[in-house]
Amino acid sequence: MSALAQRITEIRQHLPESVRLIAVTKQVPVEAMREAYAAGVRDFGESRIQEAELKQTQLQDLPDITWHLIGHLQNNKARKAIEQFQWIHSLDSLKLAQRLDDLAGQLCRQPQVCLQVKLLPDPNKYGWTVPELLADLPTLDQCKNLQIQGLMTIPPINLDSSEILAVFQRTRELADKIKQQNWLNIQMQHLSMGMSADYQLAVQSGATIIRLGRIIFGERML
Repeated sequence: MSALAQRITEIRQHLPESVRLIAVTKQVPVEAMREAYAAGVRDFGESRIQEAELKQTQLQDLPDITWHLIGHLQNNKARKAIEQFQWIHSLDSLKLAQRLDDLAGQLCRQPQVCLQVKLLPDPNKYGWTVPELLADLPTLDQCKNLQIQGLMTIPPINLDSSEILAVFQRTRELADKIKQQNWLNIQMQHLSMGMSADYQLAVQSGATIIRLGRIIFGERML
């Protein structure tokens, strides 16, 4: 077993079966992605449309891969995102939601999406604040071509473990609150939260999807 496969195996051994592992492959070579695939990974997360498009072409022989967009999505790249990804975790505004919903209808697609939220002020992150999201829910519920599956969050950098845990727990509580409102088209089945440095805290808080890059593939040149 390769070192990469061993790392994946060790991570999975400590994950509940209910938690979905996304291998984050930004700037990861296709050869390493194939190695991860051979180790059982079927979910790959990319941040950039252009990089993902090239990799998808090179990995066409692996048709059961699910592609996840996890990076910020600009409105002018929304069509490409709908065409290339089954999941979009970084839906971060009402304007973008309405744009994606319109394009999904045109393209006869129903992408699965997560609503990106900011539980703490952070100028380096996109997403709804809690009041903004709660105010936008009635309009989001009208987006019939999007399968809204839950929430995504990224804590600010430089928090300690207890502060990170609090962010994840508050995200779960927000999802529970939204779920209790019984929206027609808004599901809160998933919490996409937790990366290499904090995924164990995320799982402890109820994450159903974690996004791991460095802990699987090692450090990359950015």
